[in-house]
Amino acid sequence: MPDVLASPQDQGRLDAIVIRPEESKREFREVVYLSPEGGVEGDRWATSSPRLLPDGRPDPRVQVSLMNSRILKMIARDDDRMRLAGDNLIVDLDLSEANLPAGQKLAVGRALIQVTEIPHTGCKKFADRYGKDAVRFINAAERKTLHLRGLYARVLKAGTVRVGDVIRKVE
Repeated sequence: MPDVLASPQDQGRLDAIVIRPEESKREFREVVYLSPEGGVEGDRWATSSPRLLPDGRPDPRVQVSLMNSRILKMIARDDDRMRLAGDNLIVDLDLSEANLPAGQKLAVGRALIQVTEIPHTGCKKFADRYGKDAVRFINAAERKTLHLRGLYARVLKAGTVRVGDVIRKVE
């Protein structure tokens, strides 16, 4: 955990991009386009989001999911298994509530995203892929505010993002 807790706070790096083109499929990408209308290009958020608004549209507060690359490497134990988490942006950045509260804006590549208040705690699929112990560890009460499972963001400004791009806090 010391390595995870040492993640950069103000400016980090986009280590991987993962899209979910359909149920249970995951693909690494080197570059994607983020937009307020479509979320992450190629991802199924716009067509099958688990969270919907009252009018049936996908909830923009869960357009993009982020996870810390250090904790994911610790859990996945293999770079190829990292895609199984299903998070779109795998970043080397401190995602804790203290560092990135809801409303915090982040510039990544040419896009601008904003952290939302929607909790990201992991699902049955996450437990199936990494084990129940991993879910218990990341969701333990004493670590809940670290957002080890990740967090959700909405796209404020469209733009292209690439693996290796800087991700940094703005405003």
